[in-house]
Amino acid sequence: MADLPAPVPGEDEVLIRVAACGICGSDVHGYDGGSGRRIPPVVMGHEASGVIAATGSNAGKFQPGDRVTFDSTVYCGHCDYCRSGDINLCESREVIGVSCADFRRAGAFAEYVVVPERIVYRLPDGMSFAEAAMLEAVSVALHALRVSDVKGGETALVIGAGMIGLLTLQAARAAGCSQVLVADVDASRLKMAEAAGADTTLLASGTDLPAEILKRTAGRGVDLVLEAVGRDETVAGAIDCVRRGGTVTLIGNITPEVRLPLQKVVSRQIRLQGSAASAGEYPQAIELVSTGKIKVQPLITAVAPLEEGPLWFSRLYSHEPNLMKVVLSPLPAGEVHA
Repeated sequence: MADLPAPVPGEDEVLIRVAACGICGSDVHGYDGGSGRRIPPVVMGHEASGVIAATGSNAGKFQPGDRVTFDSTVYCGHCDYCRSGDINLCESREVIGVSCADFRRAGAFAEYVVVPERIVYRLPDGMSFAEAAMLEAVSVALHALRVSDVKGGETALVIGAGMIGLLTLQAARAAGCSQVLVADVDASRLKMAEAAGADTTLLASGTDLPAEILKRTAGRGVDLVLEAVGRDETVAGAIDCVRRGGTVTLIGNITPEVRLPLQKVVSRQIRLQGSAASAGEYPQAIELVSTGKIKVQPLITAVAPLEEGPLWFSRLYSHEPNLMKVVLSPLPAGEVHA
């Protein structure tokens, strides 16, 4: 913990008094410096909500006191990608709470954070700050379903029942998938998947998973696999589980490289689709969470004071069992649930 100068918003920016900020898996990966995306010194944290404290001279959409959240992606709004709506692919893309060779953006594990007004969204009155800190992850799950081109009625398999996997399960339901199966190697996470609405949970990996999927689909495979891990064995398993002409959407990003069974992909005409962050799904995320169609409260393991952040990072980094989402708050305990 450190004292830093209070940030000051620029002309098109707003100053947000942070109420809640979730610890993302990418923050944990950055904890030991191995990811190259959290080069010190940097204030991490990009899954956040809070209250407008001040606005820049050209920022007139919000007023002090407004309850808000914000996208993790800072996009320029002018390049070809932004003009076509692919803001997550912006040529000048930056991410809140990330420091790398190309840019440095202070994040929300702090009392205050400054962000561009264009990435800010107003919160419904009934949504708590802790729930709102989950919206960034929900938008990632919704984006994965959007780029998968789901029409409705598909059978889907989610590999990985971590935070993104459990939200992707619910997003698949909201998108109209007729059946959603979830696979993981952690029985406790599969119990959470059952509670979140999975039709079937499978404690399986490696060659056991495709064998079980083929058995359950009369040898055909599922229409869509949403891979939320990002390892050799899970990507290979996803390809073996999908039907001919089906889609494998790659969300997980644990390892920078994986081996690809190219012949299976080509000969079975499988579509491999990457999914990066989100691109305009925040309004949908807010609606689905506020109406209860996507439930985030059961996924929040703890809401803790910001000063306990080092302890919680250590616990998450050590892979302590039964930890899902930890939300940190610089506010008194009662206010973060307001």
